[in-house]
Amino acid sequence: MIDVQRLRVLRAVAEHGSFNRAAGALLLTPSAVSQHIAALERTLGHPVAVRSTRGVTLTEPGRLLVEAAESISDELDRVRRRIDRLGAERPRLTLATFTSGGRHMLPGALARFVAALPEVELTVLEAEPEEAVTMVRRGAADLALTYHFDGPRPSGPGSRPALDWTPLMDDPLSVVLPRGHRLVERGSLGLGELAAERWVLGCLKTEAYLRRYAAQAGFELRVAAATTDYFFAQSLVTAGVGISLVPRVSLAPGPGAVAVEVEPPRPARHLGVIAVRRRAPQPYVEALTAELVAEARADRGAAGAEDPAPAAAARVSVRG
Repeated sequence: MIDVQRLRVLRAVAEHGSFNRAAGALLLTPSAVSQHIAALERTLGHPVAVRSTRGVTLTEPGRLLVEAAESISDELDRVRRRIDRLGAERPRLTLATFTSGGRHMLPGALARFVAALPEVELTVLEAEPEEAVTMVRRGAADLALTYHFDGPRPSGPGSRPALDWTPLMDDPLSVVLPRGHRLVERGSLGLGELAAERWVLGCLKTEAYLRRYAAQAGFELRVAAATTDYFFAQSLVTAGVGISLVPRVSLAPGPGAVAVEVEPPRPARHLGVIAVRRRAPQPYVEALTAELVAEARADRGAAGAEDPAPAAAARVSVRG
């Protein structure tokens, strides 16, 4: 049987690139680290690390063991947090959320959840999608309100544990223009018509995404300002700094700016809830997820969008 402590040592060697640095991080001697690795190799029957003057290189069996060590460490962290909760006076639930989605969807959903389940000690943490998924995997959050653009859903590093993705709604992006712009009277715009414009980014992660769309439309993106706040970005548009691409849930252009729809293929964020799949029931996770599904359905109805209710209620397995 493979010793968990020896896996921990191998993981440190992989992280730090040498036995000496791993020993310092683990508060062990280099000789002890070497002995742990040698014992691990005897148990496994294969070398796991090759030392050279340039440091340590993992063999393929070593890399596989490090991946396993990360999964085991994450699972132990989750179990420890669940055990800690057993002794709590009140049941606890932690939700991670990105800012604009939380601002738009959480007030109604959480108000109903808290009214129905006042015994639950609820914690809400702000986190971007990649961080939120990692928090769910490691047990620091029970579920996450998150999103992805076109392409794979956010699944975070590693393949375990399996995650469930509950789709909520699509969040299409619109172009926000200064009110005096020559194109504000248009009902919709193709991105190619904006080739000469300078852009204000309201989210740093969207730059590569917007550049791809710009390339498809035949122009190179010119960035005038980059922020981490869509509302600040819209104020910069009002000031005449440039134009911006803003998700519907964050639209608040104010009197000095106008939002115009983008013609197909219209870029969009896809909002959903992620939670770890478990065999045992998760009544509080399921209850809050149901409230978020209901909130998304009401939002789609208010926006006049088609209601993909069957898809919104379905859970889809996500593996990294």
